[in-house]
Amino acid sequence: MRRYIPTGIYAEIRNLSNLRFQTQEEITRIKNRIARWFSIYFPEYKDVYGKLDALSGMMVLKQAPLPDDIVKLGVDGINKIWREAKLRAVGIKRAKTLVNKAEHSVGSHEAPEAARVEIKMLLNDYEMYNLRMESLMQTIEEKLQEIPYIDKLMEIKGIGMITICGFIAEVGDIRRFDNPKQLQKLAGYAIVSNDSGKHNRESHISYRGRKRLRYVLYEAAISLIGKNAEFKEIHNYYRTRERNPLKKMQSVIAIACKVIRVFYMILTQGVAYDGVKMLADIKRPKLAMS
Repeated sequence: MRRYIPTGIYAEIRNLSNLRFQTQEEITRIKNRIARWFSIYFPEYKDVYGKLDALSGMMVLKQAPLPDDIVKLGVDGINKIWREAKLRAVGIKRAKTLVNKAEHSVGSHEAPEAARVEIKMLLNDYEMYNLRMESLMQTIEEKLQEIPYIDKLMEIKGIGMITICGFIAEVGDIRRFDNPKQLQKLAGYAIVSNDSGKHNRESHISYRGRKRLRYVLYEAAISLIGKNAEFKEIHNYYRTRERNPLKKMQSVIAIACKVIRVFYMILTQGVAYDGVKMLADIKRPKLAMS
């Protein structure tokens, strides 16, 4: 098959999707650096906040980066920051816990000025890339509206803008495919025989395809299994059926292949998602992988 080069709106979405992936990689990199900073200078912070990027915590760190600075700011100073920002669900109790952890911190006291500069830069970078991501997602949402029947995909519980963007970016104009099996092959989810010489082994998926499309479909399958009642029921069926039950990962891949078929039908024919009909027509894929 000739290499496909998207044009028009499909080229726009692919480039925007690439920018989204790059931006997400930067956000992840910065979060990892923030986590490293905390492990050195304020390891007890994780006992106060489960998420390192909690908004109320980041507000305090901008004014009091190190544990000693937090102690000097005090409970009243911290609470004042939150009140002025009109943050809800935070108050005296959280402020007291933060100050207490700062007072007893075992974090490093070396090079405090450099540490303050580093965390401020990291927090600024984190905010900048998150704002960039918000702007990108807004543009992506606007561009996706130019693709026919995108609104019908959004009606599927468990499917969001990121999944749809990633799918369209990798597939391009879906009308160039004659059937869902071609999409399955593009993703590297085609079933291939594992015959070799005298040995006859079980069939498995090829993994020869667009890696990013495979990733998007896998993430979509995980989301649907967790949030969509019909897909969750299909997942349970695949794993517990009497004949040829699938292992967990095999079932997830089978769900990913079903996502391909559902997306193909909606985007090529404009039909609405019908979970009841899908459940009544469960296919039994041969997906016994070695």
